[in-house]
Amino acid sequence: MHYYRYANAEVSCWYKYLLFSYNIVFWLAGVVFLGVGLWAWSEKGVLSDLTRVTRLHGIDPVVLVLMVGVVMFTLGFAGCVGALRENICLLKFFCGAIVFIFFLELAVAVLAFLFQDWVRDRFREFFENNIISYRDDIDLQNLIDSLQKANQCCGAYGPEDWDLNAYFNCSGSSYSREKCGVPFSCCVPDPAQKVINTQCGYDVRTQLKSKWDESIFTKGCIQALEGWLPRNIYIVAGIFIAISLLQIFGIFLARTLISDIEAVKAGHHF
Repeated sequence: MHYYRYANAEVSCWYKYLLFSYNIVFWLAGVVFLGVGLWAWSEKGVLSDLTRVTRLHGIDPVVLVLMVGVVMFTLGFAGCVGALRENICLLKFFCGAIVFIFFLELAVAVLAFLFQDWVRDRFREFFENNIISYRDDIDLQNLIDSLQKANQCCGAYGPEDWDLNAYFNCSGSSYSREKCGVPFSCCVPDPAQKVINTQCGYDVRTQLKSKWDESIFTKGCIQALEGWLPRNIYIVAGIFIAISLLQIFGIFLARTLISDIEAVKAGHHF
């Protein structure tokens, strides 16, 4: 039997189990995200027909939930097992992935600031594509409704954008009851109403344009978001800094543990 001892080097239990605790939280969060996403797809029948995702013109919010879940689950698993088993390959994978995500976030933030017009055009295209698919996916519908209610806006640049949707289109070929209307989330809320009137947007665009603001929001959501960002810049910056510090902390723990393991392997004797 071979024995070995550590020569002036040992793996720090503090860093080892701190990294494990750090990753178990993300691993469990990944499990929750995956569970919620798969449950949502099951409720919508997507699991029995995955082609429904590709047929949607807009984006299914569940896809984003599943993507986040897969990333968190994979990194959390690699970090947990790598820390417990002192596996350098898994730890380097975890560390490298966190570094890549960190610089990717940084690059996106810088490019979004430098190319604001391009970002605005892409967001308009994204919003308009989702308007087209508004009635095709319940999660997408709820997402757009939440966005419009929270920001008191309607459409990408205004209520006319809802002409892109077959149900709200004002053309003569449309026989929908919602023709020339807007979703209820575009309506100015009535404090006296305790129950949401989901038909408040019906026929509203048949009225004179000057009267629209009496019953619906006329500001586009792109303008609303552009106004929201400067008002909440400190909150956005605080969230970005907090996420960055968490990532840097994870990188520090992983690199420290890798250095300890490499030092032990270099100094042990048989």
